[in-house]
Amino acid sequence: MKSPVSTDLAARILRLLAQPKYQPLDKVELTKKLGLKSDDRGELKEILRALEVSGKIARIRKDRYVIPEAADLFTGVIKFSDKGFAFVINEEGDAGSGEDLYIASENTWVALHGDRVVARVMRDGFEDSRGRRYRGAAAGSRREGRVIRILQRANETVVGTLQRSKQFHYVVADDPRFIHNIYVHPGQVALPHEPLVGDKVVVRLEEWQSRHVNPEGKIIETLGPAGKAGVDMLSIIRKYHLPEEFPREVMQAAEAIAEEVDAAESAQREDLRHRFILTIDPDDAKDFDDAIEVEQLPASNGWRLSVHIADVSHYVPPGGVLDKEAFTRGNSVYLADRVIPMLPERLSNGVCSLKPHVDRLSYSVFIDFSAGARIRGVRFAKTVIRSAQRLTYKQAFALLQGSPKASPVAESLHRAWKLASLLRAKRFANGSLELDMPEVKVHLDAAGRPVHLEKVENDISHQLIEEFMLAANEVVARELKNRQFPAIYRIHEDPDADRLLEFRDFVQSYDYRVGDLSNRAELQKLLRAVRGKPEEEAIKLALLKSLKRAAYETSPLGHYGLAKVNYTHFTSPIRRYADLVVHRSLAMLLGEEKRSRVAAAELTRVAAHISNTERIAQDAERESTKLKKLEFFQNLVRDRERDAGRAGPTSFPATVVDVRNYGLLVELPDFVLTGLVHVSELTDDFYTFDPVRQRFVGRRTRQTYSIGDKLQVEVADVDIFKRQVDFRLAEEVN
Repeated sequence: MKSPVSTDLAARILRLLAQPKYQPLDKVELTKKLGLKSDDRGELKEILRALEVSGKIARIRKDRYVIPEAADLFTGVIKFSDKGFAFVINEEGDAGSGEDLYIASENTWVALHGDRVVARVMRDGFEDSRGRRYRGAAAGSRREGRVIRILQRANETVVGTLQRSKQFHYVVADDPRFIHNIYVHPGQVALPHEPLVGDKVVVRLEEWQSRHVNPEGKIIETLGPAGKAGVDMLSIIRKYHLPEEFPREVMQAAEAIAEEVDAAESAQREDLRHRFILTIDPDDAKDFDDAIEVEQLPASNGWRLSVHIADVSHYVPPGGVLDKEAFTRGNSVYLADRVIPMLPERLSNGVCSLKPHVDRLSYSVFIDFSAGARIRGVRFAKTVIRSAQRLTYKQAFALLQGSPKASPVAESLHRAWKLASLLRAKRFANGSLELDMPEVKVHLDAAGRPVHLEKVENDISHQLIEEFMLAANEVVARELKNRQFPAIYRIHEDPDADRLLEFRDFVQSYDYRVGDLSNRAELQKLLRAVRGKPEEEAIKLALLKSLKRAAYETSPLGHYGLAKVNYTHFTSPIRRYADLVVHRSLAMLLGEEKRSRVAAAELTRVAAHISNTERIAQDAERESTKLKKLEFFQNLVRDRERDAGRAGPTSFPATVVDVRNYGLLVELPDFVLTGLVHVSELTDDFYTFDPVRQRFVGRRTRQTYSIGDKLQVEVADVDIFKRQVDFRLAEEVN
């Protein structure tokens, strides 16, 4: 048991360091100043280290401690660009220091992408590692600094490709933000397969203390030749430290669960097996979290929405091996060629999945709406259901395009869409932002090679489910908040004013007249104006980068993007640990399970962990899709070269989305992919860049290329390492 000192020691340290007359003290001096006993020094050391890593305090010369701001210090995670410069990310987000700290490449010391570092703020421009000060290109326009201490390394290992110079073997990291090549000595570690030049490998980094030499490491795993099928996805799995298999004890716990629902348990629940309940999911989905039913209420001409969510909490009790593994994973990860599930398949695709025509345990939310879609009543219940039909989004969309009288399923869907469309209109009237963008699904062959790219639109079948899940999440959050029960909420904080101003400048470069974008109505007006325009994706992406990232918190801080005061995640417990926690909180609050209040500190730890695993999953998913897109176009280039003289090049419609002095940035709308047509590829004339009108003008022909122009392009080159595609204008076929 911890000493009583620990309950308030951290707070006492922070109060002491914040005093106006505080003089920097070391550990021994702090022990005396705080009146601690010698037995408490070990605990003091741990707390000081935790406060330092979190950025609440900083260590200066002679190991003395201060509040960072008092010594012009800045603590955070360093994020590199592939150009070598970096930013230390401000994690507090307060008004006084909401800006990230710019670090010139020569001032990054031995920091690597993702490390937690301490940087000294330079008030008069840059200062290099030797203490020499000078003005940088960005000096005066943003805060700048230099890294002085590494608090915590982000990665013990790095994934990359083995290369060789005349004298050295080295590894080029897959992540271009890892800007240093890593010197290695193949053969140092016994491996099942000795690495060859060109192989993807995993390197364990050694301690790096001098910027004047490259970091070094040892190869601990050979993944295979860089171009071999499957190696790319395995590289992503290793890069993001994703699990490949479940531990034996977890699989044993899953196998012990019966495949069929227990009759005794069903008898204790509200029986909805006679209801006409539907699921709507992607074509290849196997884990069905949610099911819906919409009834018309004749007496009030209103609606009753029933949302039924898989009751994973019944099968995954807190503290068990299944729960611990689900917490560690945090969420399922959907890579281009596989799913890395949060729960073993026996649960995720089996007994928890709301398959049609079989009994399933669920947690149901019933919401009564008025004819104008105003909430009139809410009820929650543990239920047993039997889905009447499983629909894909494509099937649902086809039925919604047809007659409601075509079948009972069509009638049910059309009734559901009437309510969903009202909810959607009301949500946007309340200020919700339309930030959805089309996605691309990569279809692979048996060997994992991309053979087809399919654009997935957010059509009304997707919108129908989206609105009902939003409604369920909102009413659950409101219940937990009003009853003041410890829980986890999905939050999206208001954006920083400075970032919105930067975004406004970016928008104006596209000749849009915009007002104060901190006004939600003005932001909605802009999003309506760019809808369907060539620059829509670029502007939406810039806006997303200007907004704070959604996360999990124990306080109901609201959701800016959705314009909701109360919001949580309740509807996907098969693939998100957050939803599983929320199910347990709601069940205990309603007396459906034994009341066991979870400590707020424990929930804070859970929220921070699953926010991090979600970010990792999103990054891994995006990278896997991007790699397969690039591979698809790389294969087109190879096929064209192989079939030269026998088949013409494949060309694609493209739209110019930006014009730079070096060429045209074009987007292929059918593939949601952006690439470059270099100015040197404009071969029919000599073109000059007009920076004012953002266009190229031919000197002889007066031909122009500007934003919004429609082109036909073909792939010129694909660089997998740089993650980019170069295009050229397609030759016209007479």
